[in-house]
Amino acid sequence: MAGLLVFGYGNPSRGDDALGPLFLDALQERLASSQMGNIEFLQDFQLQIEHALDLDGRDRVLFVDAHAGCPPPYCFERLTPHRDESYTTHAMSPQALLEVYQRLNRSDPPPCYLLSIRGERFGLGEALSRAAESNLQCALRFAETLIGETQSTDWNFLPQ
Repeated sequence: MAGLLVFGYGNPSRGDDALGPLFLDALQERLASSQMGNIEFLQDFQLQIEHALDLDGRDRVLFVDAHAGCPPPYCFERLTPHRDESYTTHAMSPQALLEVYQRLNRSDPPPCYLLSIRGERFGLGEALSRAAESNLQCALRFAETLIGETQSTDWNFLPQ
């Protein structure tokens, strides 16, 4: 099992909501000849309670999603387990997923981070916006720095 899980989620049919899956595809391509042995990539439309199982045995996890409310080009934050109302819905928050992991395993989840990429348009059938494409490129450059820091167990002090 790879130490680092990069989990991108979003709906490719909803404009900028495709940022998570597009990020995964592009990052895999950029890292194809380097550190792929210690990285696993996982993609889905949304987080589900079952994804708590994917966190087990990881050194760290990077969640990647589109976000309409964060400042451009992206936001990066450390996540903590938190039970919210999303665990009973079709779109679970990463914090709620960590809380499920904690309940199932009776231990803390691995260090988890969220890279939210600013999106503008989320309508069904829309293409990726120009702004989102630019934000995606910035987020990819930042992620390459993160991946380069895999020897450290703490990404909290890296510059954004």
